[in-house]
Amino acid sequence: MAEEIRVPELGESVTEATVGTWHKQVGDPVEADEVVAELETDKVAMEVTAPVAGTISELVAAEGDTVEVGALIARVEAGDGKAAQGQAQTKAPSPAPAAKGDGQGEDQGEGQDDQKPGASNGGGREVEVTIPEMGESVTEGELGSWLKQEGDRVEADEAIAEVETDKAAAEIPSPVAGIVVRHLVAQGTSVAVGSAIAVVREGATAQPATTQPAPAPAPKAAASQAATPTPSDKPAGAARSASRAPSSRGPAPDQHPDQPMAPAVRRLVDEYNLDPASIAGTGKDGRLTKGDVLTALDQGTARKKGAAKAPAPAPAAAAAAGPARPEERVPMTRLRKRIAERLKDAQNTAAMLTTYNDVDMTEVNKARKGYRELFEKKHGVRLGFMSFFVKACCLALREVPAVNARIDGDEIVYHNYADIGVAVSAPQGLIVPILRNAESLSFADTEKTIGDFGRRARDGKIGVAEMRGGTFTISNGGVFGSLMSSPIINPPQSAILGMHRIEERPVVRQGQIVVRPMMYLALSYDHRLIDGREAVTFLVRVKDAIEDPSRLLLDL
Repeated sequence: MAEEIRVPELGESVTEATVGTWHKQVGDPVEADEVVAELETDKVAMEVTAPVAGTISELVAAEGDTVEVGALIARVEAGDGKAAQGQAQTKAPSPAPAAKGDGQGEDQGEGQDDQKPGASNGGGREVEVTIPEMGESVTEGELGSWLKQEGDRVEADEAIAEVETDKAAAEIPSPVAGIVVRHLVAQGTSVAVGSAIAVVREGATAQPATTQPAPAPAPKAAASQAATPTPSDKPAGAARSASRAPSSRGPAPDQHPDQPMAPAVRRLVDEYNLDPASIAGTGKDGRLTKGDVLTALDQGTARKKGAAKAPAPAPAAAAAAGPARPEERVPMTRLRKRIAERLKDAQNTAAMLTTYNDVDMTEVNKARKGYRELFEKKHGVRLGFMSFFVKACCLALREVPAVNARIDGDEIVYHNYADIGVAVSAPQGLIVPILRNAESLSFADTEKTIGDFGRRARDGKIGVAEMRGGTFTISNGGVFGSLMSSPIINPPQSAILGMHRIEERPVVRQGQIVVRPMMYLALSYDHRLIDGREAVTFLVRVKDAIEDPSRLLLDL
């Protein structure tokens, strides 16, 4: 009996993901709870496991496809899988039927203005492709790219376009099989839920441009035979901001020559400014996968954009004027816009203020040096700085509860626990998983948990639920060399502590100038809830505990 594998819940407000990598293929045996695929969201990657032991009988979604929560992505034939192995095969789209008159010659004159050369209107009604519901509170998106051009053949439920929302990118499927008659909006246009973006003529078939009969193309080659991609001579930024001409049907400069890229792949390519044409795609129909890009980066085979093109010889007059000063204009993605909006909203909503202090790290350094070997031998983890600061913040939060509170409408919510967010480095940037009930964790528990966060962040294994919530945040910019900064609070939290690099500086102790390892601390807070006296008191309590770590043991 075949068991279904569906997309699990991805966390609050996350409604879809991208299939990153298939760890199992059709015909492969699989154990119960064994990982079969990896899904990527805007924040993290998560593994999907098999519900039963058996054999993979079908892969419904391909690498790079966008799938919604609850969507079917694969099937497993339960049991020893021998019968399933004999029957398993990957579904391929049927080749487009050969274009014939079908006795409809009298109708072929209709709608000629709507057709591209090579398309037949031998089908029936024209059906609009509309923007579906994309999750709670999402009312509009931005048309990122056309996956099908005018005159292209499209199957029912096959993706025709990609729309970017505030949270993710979603592929828009065609409601019927037929021919794309026309696009109603251009790339980069904002589109509302329910609005029409294209028209498909149901049942229409593609015809060769010439009158000579042509052999039916292979299923995977059918799309690429419709037109030959034409490389663009325009700058990448300008080309991306303009709609592609339907007659050329060439890929945009930020797309692979054969297929468009999934959102996660596009982000990685843009982050490293790579030329997609220099990377071999192993996904469905030659599409690039995240693994393809990472492998090319590791092997050094991926080229930067424009690296392969030799600069045109400059005229003598231009050479005398100095070196060229090229620029590239790239539209912001909708997700990047949303991040910018949220950061600005935090500044506009909260009455944000930052107070500073410095702390002498001498005693913490002595404690780490004196107990490092014993601590690591007993607990199997190194004694770091973060456990000291987490403990110090827990003591200070208990003494100054307003720093651990939040505003909810006309009420103040006080948290009698400390869920502390700790920033760790991940391939896509800094993420902030939460130390739940940090006040009850030992030094060893804190170090182990933070170390585990760091390892899983590098592997993209931090779950969305692990980053949800939090009552207070610690950001350690010192690991990147920061001397001083004013961190931005993360609503609905009301405060964030910024740590910085340790630097030896001259200070006065008992009338003598001495050199001590010093660190600047910064506490940004919402002045609507936290008074200056409370903010300074909190920061002084943290300073006292770090400069005299015995306070942490004595709960003082």
